[in-house]
Amino acid sequence: MPTEHWFVTGISRGFGKTLCEELLKRGHRVVGTTRNGSSDLAHDNLTVMQLDVTDEQQTEHVIKRAIVQLGRIDVVVNNAGFGMVGAVEEVSAEEAQATFATNFFGTLHVIRAVLPHFRANHAGHIVNFSSVGGITGSPGFGIYNAAKFAVEGLSEALDLELKPFGIKVTIVEPGYFRTEFLSSDSIKKAGKLVGAYAETAGKARDNISSRSGNQPGDPAKAVRVIIQAVESPSPPLRLPLGPDCYARIDVKLSRLKNDIDSWREIASATQFDQ
Repeated sequence: MPTEHWFVTGISRGFGKTLCEELLKRGHRVVGTTRNGSSDLAHDNLTVMQLDVTDEQQTEHVIKRAIVQLGRIDVVVNNAGFGMVGAVEEVSAEEAQATFATNFFGTLHVIRAVLPHFRANHAGHIVNFSSVGGITGSPGFGIYNAAKFAVEGLSEALDLELKPFGIKVTIVEPGYFRTEFLSSDSIKKAGKLVGAYAETAGKARDNISSRSGNQPGDPAKAVRVIIQAVESPSPPLRLPLGPDCYARIDVKLSRLKNDIDSWREIASATQFDQ
């Protein structure tokens, strides 16, 4: 494969860092961003830039700098994000807004900043990190689910809007992978506790620390699949990762089909009489 030019947000840890390491091994050039502008990754083909994706003006400026640095951008990876755990009733408006500011609006800012460049080139690939929680809801993660569901809806529309320009979109949906996502550095807990949710959202909150570091998925294997999908002549719109993710999607599809089949006839009889 020829050398490609990648722009990756959130490379300080997790999937962003592992993806950068694999891209650099393969000879690609990368601009990676962190909130403080530093990284323990060092390579001649890597440029690290400071970026808070919630700042729209800074995002536009950094994308322009990256284009100058690389000459062009071929692939943008929206990886920056964090988790929020807490029942919907427990998460405050401020906590919910902060979750959306990074996970959804940060992704939106990067996309809007790079699209003029992609349209001018009639090429480009946008890779948006979602989650198994972006396609299936679970107790204790309702606000995080909502932010990632929003990323999925945005991505679906983008895929249709950008096809005429030769620009591709892929949504990455990891299950449980052994990254720092469940660590205190990457996941936040709602400040409010409601005892009534002890058996639902409360269990999710309690299980985070025991799951962290014990997730079954190997991030190194996952990023190789992501790169393979990007390099594919027909990249997927959705890329679920891990058997746990596929299992949860299968359960959702089964319930969705059951709901649709059970109510189709009654709910379709809602048109004006001819």
